[in-house]
Amino acid sequence: MKDLRNKFVKNSFEKLMRIKNPYLHSFVEKYVKLCNPAKIFVNSGSPEDLKYIREAAIKYGEEIKLKVEGHTVHFDGYYDQARDKENTKILLPKGNNCSRHINWIEREKGLKEIHEILKDIMKGKELFICFYTLGPENSEFTIPCVQLTDSAYVAHSENILFRQGYKEFLRRGSDPSFFKFVHSAGELDERKNSKNIDKRRVYIDLENETVYSVNTQYGGNTIGPKKLALRLAVNRASKEGWLAEHMFIVGIRGPNGRVTYFTGAFPSLCGKTSTVMIPGERLIGDDIAYLRKRNGKVYAVNAEKGIFGIIAGINSKDDPLLFKALHSPGEIIFSNVLVTEDGEVYWNGKNSPMPEKGINHSGEWYKGKRDAEGNLIPPSHPNARFTLSLDLLENFDPRLNDPMGVEIKGIIYGGRDSDTWVPVEQSFDWVHGVVTKGASLESETTAATLGKVGERKFNPMANLDFLPISIGKYVRMHLEFGKDLENPPKIFSINYFLKDENGKFLTEKNDKRVWLKWMELRVHNEVDAIKTPTGYIPMYEDLKKLFKEVLSKDYEEEDYIKQFTLRIPENLAKIDRILKIYREIPDTPDVVFRVLKEQKERLLEIKKRLGDYVSPYDFYT
Repeated sequence: MKDLRNKFVKNSFEKLMRIKNPYLHSFVEKYVKLCNPAKIFVNSGSPEDLKYIREAAIKYGEEIKLKVEGHTVHFDGYYDQARDKENTKILLPKGNNCSRHINWIEREKGLKEIHEILKDIMKGKELFICFYTLGPENSEFTIPCVQLTDSAYVAHSENILFRQGYKEFLRRGSDPSFFKFVHSAGELDERKNSKNIDKRRVYIDLENETVYSVNTQYGGNTIGPKKLALRLAVNRASKEGWLAEHMFIVGIRGPNGRVTYFTGAFPSLCGKTSTVMIPGERLIGDDIAYLRKRNGKVYAVNAEKGIFGIIAGINSKDDPLLFKALHSPGEIIFSNVLVTEDGEVYWNGKNSPMPEKGINHSGEWYKGKRDAEGNLIPPSHPNARFTLSLDLLENFDPRLNDPMGVEIKGIIYGGRDSDTWVPVEQSFDWVHGVVTKGASLESETTAATLGKVGERKFNPMANLDFLPISIGKYVRMHLEFGKDLENPPKIFSINYFLKDENGKFLTEKNDKRVWLKWMELRVHNEVDAIKTPTGYIPMYEDLKKLFKEVLSKDYEEEDYIKQFTLRIPENLAKIDRILKIYREIPDTPDVVFRVLKEQKERLLEIKKRLGDYVSPYDFYT
């Protein structure tokens, strides 16, 4: 390492050596020699170091200052705007018999390829070495991480999104159990974008808990501790008996100032963000949760401390908390939005007039501009993003950094479902909830670009894209997790998208506030529920009271009947779809088939007596 000392700037060598970890030093030395940067900066997490990286992002042209203090914009390359699913691969040993849903490459072959691409890739550039923790520091949840990147934008994003981890590395000394990330944007074009995206690769080595990302800048491919680390965390959790989930954590306020914490898993475009951003409730996390057991109870932390969120559609009426934060001074990175000549930002769906021209991910932009393929270029990319720290939001919960985590009383699974699930329902027990809610989660596509409109996408626990292990093993993890809990969190399904026979939505946007309040009362056994063949549903009297208290709105009995009618043909069709999927997964636990078949039998028995569509009142006793 000493022969590389002259590459380190601003006391960086001393900062690295202060960490008494030979394994870390060896890792850094290997990739410094391979990637061959011109200079190296080590981020200790101090205000001075964080400022250095912010300024480097401007200096190297990866970000541009905007009108509002602290705001900057970053543009990814025109064809580097989303997660590269095709070239994101898990490195697995030769002969591995993995699930067909896992995109993988033989480990030795993948390592050889990625190391050949990394050879001298940082020549003439600055390498940033950054330390983070997933979860609060000095906690049973903590996973330390080290990121090597030649992109100041990536380092800056991670400084906003994750807790600084330099002190954790100092505390842990020679402990080798940390996640490692190596990223290079590769050769850059005149706009400072990755040039060789044909060689874009994101390889995840489970054995060495290392992620390699090259020739890309888009955050989903490069921000290592986020979704890339989720694969590593799921793999580690499967061996250690905890859960790493694609879940939000939100505190719902109950009577007398009580706050009850829920986690929730929703696929994209299913209402996840609108759920965690409800005014008056308390936000701990919007994306990734770690769940552990302690004394027979479940506790969770947010792996992150910020949001890397989709900005399209955010407006002052539907998203007041986010909208206000995005227009207030503070450290925020906008990516792939439209910037006007006076430094204002505009995105698709913002409730303000669309500018005539500006700068966006395509360069100089004007209304009617088309790309090389003849496609109309919108002012803002559909996947445009914002990056901010949670403490910029008014609904931020300071328990975000509680090293003990928050106790979880309920788990919510939500999908886009036009015809099957009722708006809110509680499972009978943990196993029933895991199988019929989480492991059976589906979501309907909404646009042709996502596949055929209305097509149902299977997405267990909304985590399918991030599983490095088989679906069967993953479902078994959840089943095992609940076995020795004295009072397991209650599991709920939620559906904001149920329609009537004419295609009209049966619930309104704000109704979700009532469903959440009902779940909060249920976990404390303060309201009764009606038992149906698929789970427990609310009683009309309780919802009527809540609609008045929460929304100052009358709730009609007719609406209740439409919303909570049991749709037996659709439920039976769903069970058949899910059974077919799991029959093709060799390691599916037997209990999955048993629970689904029992639910099918209950539905068929009711159908015989009461017909295809059964009013909730038919289940009143």
